Amino acid sequence: MEIETHDSVVVPGKNLVKVSFKLGTESYTVDAVQGDTVVDQLVSMKEESMKILKEFITKHNVPDHVPDESVSDEGDEDDAVKCPVKPKKTKI
Repeated sequence: MEIETHDSVVVPGKNLVKVSFKLGTESYTVDAVQGDTVVDQLVSMKEESMKILKEFITKHNVPDHVPDESVSDEGDEDDAVKCPVKPKKTKI
């Protein structure tokens, strides 16, 4: 059995790679325009997709409210009920 592979199929001026994806409610489309081979267009598409993903994460990863832990920790010490610790009984 013989298998032929072509490492680079050059198709100038033709976009062979296009992807559409959704992040939450936002839709994105990436059309690979750089490169004459499928591999080059896949690399271009991956780079563009990663840029979009990074921007999306940066935009949506900002916390709305960050509690002030130092204030909440001080109040917990006074209000906490301390339970006595019973010593373990040992058998002789």
